[in-house]
Amino acid sequence: MKFLLVEDNLELADAVASRIRLDGHTVDHAAKIAEAVAFSDTADYDLILLDIMLPDGDGRSFLKQHRARKNLTPVIVLTARSQVSDRISLLDLGADDYLTKPFDHAELQARCRAVLRRNAGSAQSVQTIGDVEFDAVSGLLHVHGKAINLRNRELRLLELLITAKGQVFSKQKLVDRLFSYDDDVSENAIEVYIGRLRKHLEGSSVRIVTLRGIGYRLEHDT
Repeated sequence: MKFLLVEDNLELADAVASRIRLDGHTVDHAAKIAEAVAFSDTADYDLILLDIMLPDGDGRSFLKQHRARKNLTPVIVLTARSQVSDRISLLDLGADDYLTKPFDHAELQARCRAVLRRNAGSAQSVQTIGDVEFDAVSGLLHVHGKAINLRNRELRLLELLITAKGQVFSKQKLVDRLFSYDDDVSENAIEVYIGRLRKHLEGSSVRIVTLRGIGYRLEHDT
């Protein structure tokens, strides 16, 4: 998954970004609203973590603009305000959840997982397709009952393909979703990860199909 973290406290931002990367996700960091707008205008994100008090304005203005554009990317607000009225106003503006500072990183991770599951239309982290079972939290893939441990990039690539089963992803789109702006990678890296996943899925009813000149799509034999 790809996260956008909007937070001007650099120490907190570094800590949160490190935890996100340890979970195998990709994260871009913006310290100002203007930077957040620039990021969101040029990339697709699975989740936005949004601070409210920012150097160039109130994060609520970003949230309001975000929803006015019909952008459905879920947003978790990180706020120091604990008043019930503040939390209600954030939810009314379109926030999917909120977390009051200071917060425990384990709780942030759990809330991120819950919001991502809801956004994908699932209450569970485990997804079953034919004879394949995939758990995005544990990082385990089961094929014919055999457990396979996935590396971080393999895990997030498979998560992306399964969540959007049937959707076609170009190599560039996958690069954008799996890597941050700071990562220096080529589209060839996607071929490597696709090849690894195909080996893991050999003999199952799930396959990754190449549409020449277009991209990749996950399919399931019914």
